[in-house]
Amino acid sequence: MTRAAGTAAPRRKTSAKATAQAGLDFSSPHDVICGVDEAGRGPLAGPVVAAAVILDPAKPRIRGLTDSKALTAKKRDELYEKIIERSLAYCIASASVEEIDSLNILHATMLAMKRAVEGLHIAPTLAKIDGNRCPSLSIRSEAIVSGDLLVPCISAASILAKVTRDRMLLELHQMFPVYGFDAHAGYGTPQHLTALREHGPCEHHRRSFAPVREAHLRLGKAVDLPKGVVVAPVATDDAFLADDSAPF
Repeated sequence: MTRAAGTAAPRRKTSAKATAQAGLDFSSPHDVICGVDEAGRGPLAGPVVAAAVILDPAKPRIRGLTDSKALTAKKRDELYEKIIERSLAYCIASASVEEIDSLNILHATMLAMKRAVEGLHIAPTLAKIDGNRCPSLSIRSEAIVSGDLLVPCISAASILAKVTRDRMLLELHQMFPVYGFDAHAGYGTPQHLTALREHGPCEHHRRSFAPVREAHLRLGKAVDLPKGVVVAPVATDDAFLADDSAPF
């Protein structure tokens, strides 16, 4: 899934290292900068979603931008609309459950970010990426740890990605209410794990994640994954940052 706009869809503490990093700036006055972030690396179900945002400097500054996970759902929805209105361009893209299972979650996240940047109707000259790694892009890119707390355009991308993914999981809840996707957005909560044990996985669960694979095995169903794909535990930011083999 990719949605682009032409003219027109656990809180981390800020460390001293991250604060100091805010002083590093690889941009120039002539750069067109997009912020990039993702939502949904850790859940057991649903796609991983990424967004790229170019804020419009000619429009009023959007107050309250920060890491989407630090905001209430109501506040995220309010900021989502303001970001759409005050952006020069934005694009929201995703990598599917099938791509997560065939590539692994890190590589699928890089793919979703790449799609988001390439889907912008205005070509940026610099992409600022939340985290410590960048997807392979045709433009310059800069990885910024805790960028969703420090850089407004990355915060904006974080909010667009989070709101979009949460809405996608609400739609999945309508089709598969037994899992409680409306309550946990696919994360491995006790409620979700209990539902997996009682009902087994659905087609939107990630087979490459250990709790889902184990649920398949309890039902006597073997899970065949592509060669080289390792079954992941419940994903965390640390697990994501530790993998340095992303090809995208």
